[in-house]
Amino acid sequence: MSSPPPGLASRQVAWQVLLAVAAGAYADGALERELGRTPLSPADRALATELAYGAIRQRRLLDAWLDRLGKVPAERQPPKLRWLLHLGLYQLLHSDRIPASAAVSTTVELAKRGGMARLAPVVNGLLRAFLRGQEAQQSLPLPRDPASALAIEQSLPDWLAQLLLQWQTPAAAEAFGRACNTPPSLDLRVNRLRSTASELQAAFAAAGVNLQPIEGLADGLSVQGRCGDLRQLPGYGEGQWCVQDRSAQRVALLLDPKPGERILDACAAPGGKSTHLAELMGDQGQVLALDRGEARLRRVTRNAERLGLRCIEPRHGDAASLLESAPELKGSFDAVLIDAPCSGLGTLARHADARWRIDPAAIAGLVVLQRALLEALLPALKPGGRLVYATCTVHPEENGSLIEAFLADHPELRLQQSWQLWPGELQGAGDGFYAARLQLA
Repeated sequence: MSSPPPGLASRQVAWQVLLAVAAGAYADGALERELGRTPLSPADRALATELAYGAIRQRRLLDAWLDRLGKVPAERQPPKLRWLLHLGLYQLLHSDRIPASAAVSTTVELAKRGGMARLAPVVNGLLRAFLRGQEAQQSLPLPRDPASALAIEQSLPDWLAQLLLQWQTPAAAEAFGRACNTPPSLDLRVNRLRSTASELQAAFAAAGVNLQPIEGLADGLSVQGRCGDLRQLPGYGEGQWCVQDRSAQRVALLLDPKPGERILDACAAPGGKSTHLAELMGDQGQVLALDRGEARLRRVTRNAERLGLRCIEPRHGDAASLLESAPELKGSFDAVLIDAPCSGLGTLARHADARWRIDPAAIAGLVVLQRALLEALLPALKPGGRLVYATCTVHPEENGSLIEAFLADHPELRLQQSWQLWPGELQGAGDGFYAARLQLA
C-alpha cells in the first residue's frame, strides 16, 4: 500500500474517536486514548481534536445531510460508514482551512484502508453530491416546526431545542446553539500571590503566545490561538496560573472570601474554585475542600501544591451527610460554596458528546439532590454567614426556581445577588453558569 497522504493519520484518529463515542465511550477519554496510540505532530493533534469534537457536536446536522443525500437514512447506515461520512461532511461544512479536494480524497482513502474498499465509491459520490449542491447554492430543507428546525440547524436534541424556545427568544436560542458548537476559549486565572496579569502577558509574549485580558476579571486572561503543551508555558511550574473558564472565575468572586475566614467548598474537585478562594484570601484562613471522589480529591491536593497554597484542607466525604458525620462543624463556617452536581447544559461546547448523553428525565432527580445539599449544609454557616450556590447549567429548575423555593422555606435567609450567564455571553466566550449568594441572618 502506498504511503498515506498528508493529514490521513489525524483523520484516522478522529474517525476512531467517533466510532468509540458511538459505542458508548466519552469523547475526551476516547480522544486521549487514540492520541496516545498514534504519534502526531502538534498541528495534527490539533486537527484530530477539531475534527473529532466538531463532528460529534454536529451529529444531528450531519445526519440530516446524510438523509438528504443518501439512499439509506443515516440511522440505518453501517456505523463505520455513517461516522466516516460525518467526518468528511464536517470538513466540507465547517472547516475553512481544509480544501474540499483534500477532505474528499482523505475520506475515500480512509474507506479503502479501513476495510470498506467496496464502499469507497459511495463515499466519493455522496461527498461530491454535497459539493455540487453547495455550488448550486442548495440549502438543507428544514421542518416548519421552529423547535425541529432549531434542533437540526444547531445540532441539538429535540427536547433541548423545545426547552430553549420556551426559555428564550428564537434569536437567543440560536445564539445558544452557535455558542455550544464553537470550541471553547482557553482561559487562565492568574495566581495573584505569585504573579500579575501584566507580568504573565509579557512572559507569554516572549514565548510567542498572546494573552488578552478578560473584561471584568482582574486575574483573567484568555489565550489567543494555539499554544501547545500548557505545562511548557511560562509560569506553569512556578504555580503562577491555572486554567479556569471565565464564567467559573466569577463564582469565588461572588462569595467574596476574606483573609482569616473559614470556608467550606462542598463539592471541591478538581479544585479550581478552592484554589481561587485561597488566593483571594491571601492564603490566610482555611478552605475545607470536600469531595466524595478520592481520586478527584487528589487533584485538589496537586493543584494546591503547584499553586503554593497552604490553607486548603482536602477532606474525603459526602457533602449531604457531612454534619451527621462531623457535628462539630455545625455553625463553624463564615461561608459555604456549593458548586452543585447539575445537568451541565452550560458546558456543551466543552463536552462535545454531552448533549447526546443528557437524559432530560434525570433533571428532576438532580433538583432533589441540589435541594438536599442546600438543606444539609445551611446549618454549617455561622450567624451572618454567606452561602453561594452555583451550577454550570441554564435549566431554571436547577437554578432560579430552586433558589426561589429554598428561600420561601427559609425566611432566615436573604438573597444578596444572583446571575445567570448563557454560553458565550462574556466577551463572546465562556460556559453557561448560574450563581446565587444568600446570607444568613
